[in-house]
Amino acid sequence: MRMVTMGLVLRQTKVKEADCILTILTPEKGLISASARGCLRLKSKLFSGCGLFCYSEFALFEGRTMYTVDEAQVQSNFFELRQNVESMALAMYLAEMALVLAPVGEEAGVQLRLLLNSFYLLCKNTRPPAQIKAVYELRTACVMGYMPDLLGCRQCHRYDGIPFYFDVDTGGLLCADCAREENLAPNLDEAALTALRHIALSEDKKIFAFALKSESLHRLGTLTEGYILRRLDRPLKSLAFWKNLAPQTP
Repeated sequence: MRMVTMGLVLRQTKVKEADCILTILTPEKGLISASARGCLRLKSKLFSGCGLFCYSEFALFEGRTMYTVDEAQVQSNFFELRQNVESMALAMYLAEMALVLAPVGEEAGVQLRLLLNSFYLLCKNTRPPAQIKAVYELRTACVMGYMPDLLGCRQCHRYDGIPFYFDVDTGGLLCADCAREENLAPNLDEAALTALRHIALSEDKKIFAFALKSESLHRLGTLTEGYILRRLDRPLKSLAFWKNLAPQTP
């Protein structure tokens, strides 16, 4: 049976001389595997649409164990990612996260849009990479059912006015006073807490629309990273690679 779907190539595995096995994130089927025969040949009709991080319209035939790509019309190849090694490394980290989570159903469509928006912003260089990373990490956790409790301190229910402690294990907040009672030091300033709430609670089109000073962004990114990695319960090799390339924040 032939199926036509949009999809983003998250992994390209070479087999034989010019063939590839693609792992594609689609909005309806989630992650699928597809054989793209001859796609590495420059003259192949599949060449432009089957590259890593290409967002294409795929015509696929369903087989026993995987699909076969019949046609691939590229919509965006995010070429700018390949011109910046830091951006490419971050894109690899975001893609690896999606591969590990393997979203299905409605979650797959939401995750695909989040990836596409993140790649677009990386290409346009309109947001700091660390901000794109933090938004993707926390929003992904929310999409996959791990919404943190950010409405107020879990002890006294205080909402703002002083620094807070965010627990990456439970996803809960403690105000500075209640944190000290548990021998914990606040790890969120007011700006980072506001950004955390914005990412988790805003509508999709607004989640990237904020700005932070470097120290607050560093606090935010440390916590979003810790929170999603606790949910994944495994290290991601691409994260270490990106960190080796990214500028260090004091």
